[in-house]
Amino acid sequence: MESTHDNQAGTQAARPVAVIDIGATAMRLRIAELQPDGGIRSLDQIQQAVRLGKDTFTHGFIKPSTIEECVAILLSFRRVLKEYGITQPEQIRAVATSAVREAQNRDAFLDRLYMATQINVEAIEGPVENRLTYIAVQDVLETEPTLKNSDSAIAEVGGGSTDLIFVREGRVTFSGTYRLGSLRLRETLETYRTPVERVRPVLEQQIRRSVDQLQRSAPVKTITRLVALSGDARFVASRIEPNWEENQVCRIPLKKFMAVADPLISMPVDELVRRHHIPHQEAETIGPALLVYEHLAVALQVQEILVTRASLRDGLLREMALRGAWTTEYADQAMSAARLMSSRYNVDESHAERVANFCLRLFRELQREHALDERYALQLRIAAVLHEVGRFISDRSHHKHSMYIVMNSDLFGLSKRDLALIGLVTRYHRRAMPQTYHTEYTALDRESRIIVVKLAALLRIADAIDRRRVQPLEKISFSRVGDDFVITVNEPADLTLETLALKEKANLFEQVFGMKVVLRSAIGEEEVFARG
Repeated sequence: MESTHDNQAGTQAARPVAVIDIGATAMRLRIAELQPDGGIRSLDQIQQAVRLGKDTFTHGFIKPSTIEECVAILLSFRRVLKEYGITQPEQIRAVATSAVREAQNRDAFLDRLYMATQINVEAIEGPVENRLTYIAVQDVLETEPTLKNSDSAIAEVGGGSTDLIFVREGRVTFSGTYRLGSLRLRETLETYRTPVERVRPVLEQQIRRSVDQLQRSAPVKTITRLVALSGDARFVASRIEPNWEENQVCRIPLKKFMAVADPLISMPVDELVRRHHIPHQEAETIGPALLVYEHLAVALQVQEILVTRASLRDGLLREMALRGAWTTEYADQAMSAARLMSSRYNVDESHAERVANFCLRLFRELQREHALDERYALQLRIAAVLHEVGRFISDRSHHKHSMYIVMNSDLFGLSKRDLALIGLVTRYHRRAMPQTYHTEYTALDRESRIIVVKLAALLRIADAIDRRRVQPLEKISFSRVGDDFVITVNEPADLTLETLALKEKANLFEQVFGMKVVLRSAIGEEEVFARG
């Protein structure tokens, strides 16, 4: 193990942290040191096998014995963390994926872990998992010459699900999580007691069904390379390139990958354990996982698979290095996903973009008053881009339709809570303000409700400013005069439409920020609107 005191001066501001990934077949701990320059220095890693996936994918819930086994493992992790001086909650990020996410007793499981270990484990959703996977391979996308200027797919076949991300020249064009996991497939075989000679045909039937769904829902025509994550893909890479270095990408022609993978797929589990000296739980997942990679590669018509050692834990560490901040890069990716969604619903994109820009300006101008961080600036911009998607269903009550569409969609990197906030902001961009009988709103905690009304108040003002659409206002400035929030139009314009719109929409702003909205024309200094 590397010493943490090699250079006392250089590491003085470094901080030790840990990430824990609770998956379908194993609990994994990684300990690292976050350097002052943003670098990440790995210190230690531990892996312990668990039966979470077997419980959830077979019975639908996690057995009490498995829960206590997980508690014991986390307590052992706790002792290791203490040795590294990792004792504070902000030094630890722990997540659980599909095996916990889908369990009927998920909340009871997570509560038991917290009460026994004081480690707060979050069951992350598919879009969040996609974001962490993307962050984990960002360096590969930026430095690998074959990926920089091409369309690529990133796939991680886990025990319970497969994460798939399409990237065009570094920009995410599609992301999704599919119930296509290696252990889930293996449990299907055991449930039906599939004979050995029927294993591959049955697996292929199950996989083909999900891949067909993928081809119907995703743009798959121009993918040239598949980036494969997971230990199963790395096992094949190590068989082909025994001297494959940790920080490199192993590039494998598809035919060569299949030539090595096919015998492993067809080999019984006991023989895999005996011949390749791998743990039984890993041997169970290799065949189904490799078959998924093969089917994806054939469906996407790629000729080359690139295997990387990056994992979900790398994404978690990178997020910790940023101290939870949402980077400009991630904001751009999330906005790109929102714009793709708005285009599918035939939104007036010019209007949506202008409203989003006005929203951002208002957010910056009123930073002192709303005291929200940058993640909410991003949520406000996304809400602005999507506030009229409901018109695809009907002009009447389109704000309610917009909320429904947003809250029932998947957007790259955004959790269900994020989508709930964004959906409610779109819902309140017009007409009624939040009411006690609005169930989606009252279901939120107090802090979230306050965030919704702050963002919705800004969106209403931004939407009113762009009421004319055909000849939009461009030269606008903001100021405060006493208790007035003054919007000044610095160009010749008839402001009748904007005046009427603000009369309808400014009331929420006044309630939230305690200022009345005043619209003025700088041409002649004429005040045309005083109070909503």
